[in-house]
Amino acid sequence: MEHLHAEEGGHAVHYDPLASRIGMWLFLFTEVLLFGTLFLAFAMYLHMHRIEFMSASHHLNKLLGAANTLILLTSSLTMALGIAAAERGARRLSVLFQAATLVAALAFLVIKAQEWGEKFSHDLHPKSPTMLGMPHGEQIFYGFYFTMTGLHALHVIIGAVAVCAGIWLVAKGKARPGRTVALDNIGLYWHLVDVVWIFLFPLFYLIGR
Repeated sequence: MEHLHAEEGGHAVHYDPLASRIGMWLFLFTEVLLFGTLFLAFAMYLHMHRIEFMSASHHLNKLLGAANTLILLTSSLTMALGIAAAERGARRLSVLFQAATLVAALAFLVIKAQEWGEKFSHDLHPKSPTMLGMPHGEQIFYGFYFTMTGLHALHVIIGAVAVCAGIWLVAKGKARPGRTVALDNIGLYWHLVDVVWIFLFPLFYLIGR
């Protein structure tokens, strides 16, 4: 087990990368449980209301969903490259790649906001008269859609804030070769956000094909 004490600004700083990594994996495990429970519930209702779920899925914009999938996959690559650059001591390159990840996160959120805006403009949102007039299975589908994509968007926002912290860590020299565990953890969180969307996209956008 690695425990390091280093001097930073005249103060001893405790550094325990193993404990940090274990803590992060435990946190990610709770996130997997959260989304896993929602995925199981979705699968159960999909089995009960398959036709209505497939019908409702036709009304989602597959092009926007595919664009967001491509954006998140690209952002995972730039985040990984940013961490690799920090491990090599290439601070400027690391900041550049992480900034690209941040731009991708913002692009994802803009597209998601546009998609939600289209639904609201057509009076398709929870408890709306149009929604209440739809078949019960389609109401459940949209309930899952707004809950799960909204929860995922919240995670993207949190991830974007974390990436900002990563940029600060690298720019200030606090994440550098041999001391990148905080940046590694930010990367793990971002990859989880990406993986969750990889499951959300086919479940909501492609089941109606």
